[in-house]
Amino acid sequence: MTTAASLSPETRYRSRLTEGMAACIRANGYADTTVADIVRAARTSRRTFYAHFTDRQECLVALMHESNQRTIARISAAVDPAAPWEAQARQAIEAWIAAVQADPPITLSWIRDVPALGAGRSRSFQRATMREFVELIQALTDTPQLRAAGVRPPSEQTAIILLGGLRELIATAVEDGHDVATIIDAAVEATQLLLGPREPGARGA
Repeated sequence: MTTAASLSPETRYRSRLTEGMAACIRANGYADTTVADIVRAARTSRRTFYAHFTDRQECLVALMHESNQRTIARISAAVDPAAPWEAQARQAIEAWIAAVQADPPITLSWIRDVPALGAGRSRSFQRATMREFVELIQALTDTPQLRAAGVRPPSEQTAIILLGGLRELIATAVEDGHDVATIIDAAVEATQLLLGPREPGARGA
């Protein structure tokens, strides 16, 4: 287990700064967050900030990378490969929603703020993140148990369609002030329809 004391000074400072960014997003949103706000929340200096990030956009991307890595790990750990495929789909969705519930403003910032960054930076980060989520879906669906049930890893295009729809569903729920748990059943149904058995008669096997 990694502890704060075991981290290098550089890693600790970066972590303090991304945590400061997260605190500012929760309090006021990314659009109204300045570098001064971040260093104040992180209890450090502008000099330290610029030693680690070129600007607040780069700090945001670092924060979102950390957040998405935690979400991916949470989903992967929640799925029981021995469970029926329908149950696995629900486990994955419930784990994702639990990650959202743990920090809704950060999830919303990933979905809404990151695309508004400069085209090059935003596009490269979003494509890399989407690739990681696609690979997660493909890995979770590429097991002997799911193959026996007629489930096959989806194409990249199908996985992106699913991910895009779920992201928008989550963002809308958070923006409207709804409990994101209310979208679980719809999200599970969509996931099962897109990723379910392709062989005739295999559904429900």
